[in-house]
Amino acid sequence: MTAQKKRIWGWFAFDWAAQPFYTLGLTFIFGPYFAGVATDFFATGGMAEKAADARAQSVWANAQLVAGLTIGLLGPVIGAYADSTGKRMPWIVAFSVIYVIAAAAMWYLMPDGSGLWFCLVAFAIGFVAAEFALIFVNAQLPGLGDEDTIGQISGTGAALGYWGGVVSLFVMLLFFFEANPEAGTTLIGLAPAFGLNPAQSEGTRFVGPFIALWFVFFMIPYFLWVREPAPVVKQGGFTEAMTDLRASLAQVLKRPSLAAYLGSSMLYRDALNALYGFGGVYARLVLDWSLTNIALFGILGAVTAAIATWIGGRFDAKFGPKPVIRVCIFILIIVCCIIVGMSREAFFGQALAPGSALPDVLFYICGAAIGGAGGALYAASRSMMVRHTNPDRPTEAFGLFALSGKATAFLAPALISIVTTLTESARMGISPLIGLFILSLFVLIWVHPKGDRVR
Repeated sequence: MTAQKKRIWGWFAFDWAAQPFYTLGLTFIFGPYFAGVATDFFATGGMAEKAADARAQSVWANAQLVAGLTIGLLGPVIGAYADSTGKRMPWIVAFSVIYVIAAAAMWYLMPDGSGLWFCLVAFAIGFVAAEFALIFVNAQLPGLGDEDTIGQISGTGAALGYWGGVVSLFVMLLFFFEANPEAGTTLIGLAPAFGLNPAQSEGTRFVGPFIALWFVFFMIPYFLWVREPAPVVKQGGFTEAMTDLRASLAQVLKRPSLAAYLGSSMLYRDALNALYGFGGVYARLVLDWSLTNIALFGILGAVTAAIATWIGGRFDAKFGPKPVIRVCIFILIIVCCIIVGMSREAFFGQALAPGSALPDVLFYICGAAIGGAGGALYAASRSMMVRHTNPDRPTEAFGLFALSGKATAFLAPALISIVTTLTESARMGISPLIGLFILSLFVLIWVHPKGDRVR
């Protein structure tokens, strides 16, 4: 294997290593577990059932809001400084350490609500660290290939990441997660590994340490094979970095395609992240799914994400990223409409027979669509950003990309929190995402299919 191929495969390793935080932590294990524990905690404090559900969703939304604002505000600054000093690896190492510690700390969320706020903070810190590390890893993408291969490389890396999510979810379900709470056994009837106590949900709580251990082990190829040229340290350090950042921000307004792309991606990535963050919570609060059903839902979504992302990378290489982005957004709009129009009792106002399986079947289909469209959208978005990136300042560019993904990070969670609170309905709380996706499609009209770097 040549040094360049090793570098590409090492770069792929980051997606594989980091994906369990999103698959297991954000969406399918910790998120729903947190929602269930928080709901019981608030109900025990005297809240009515629906109010407790709404409060749990609002708290989860606010944690993502704070994390998103932190990423959006600091990401471009850190990226600009890294470009000015020429050093990326120290930042990746530092954020990796924070990520591992924060993920492991999620272990302390007890079934009775003990550690609720501590673990919510730990989750938010882990989320911030993961996203900061991703800024620097994404900034390495332009150096891995040319314009004809970047889309395929991005798609393959993201697809491998989703397969990592699938494998990690299987491991959790088979050996740790208490799929049968009454018997205290996993999906295949085993007691949780390592003597973990199911009476204290230790198998489920192990998701935090598991995410941390997975990352440590699978980042080894990244640190062994990804090598960067010796940095050329510029004079001026932080001051020069901020000067360059201000100049880059000023240039955005003079580059219509870049400005439109950052605006569009700001909207659709905010809505997509909300779907990821609230999909499992919705299933728990609206459809009353067990954590086992949510985990199986997660496997389906992760598998379709891996397949669709790989296919999307091929379409990206042939047609460019813009058509891939547009199709994915259309799919996600349809999914959101179905989610809002569906409950356990009715589908778009039409009453369902008691015990009808239609909501379950439809939500499984929605999960597959979210996984597939979301994965392909993520990979195509990285590819489109490369087409708008100054080759001399890629980390700053992807810092701006992070800013566009987080600048309105408060918007989707805040809208969900407000609508959920006003309607006391976790289902209706998802409705603002439809508007965000539609608006992102409109702004995408002004994005040049090949970016503005080649014009």
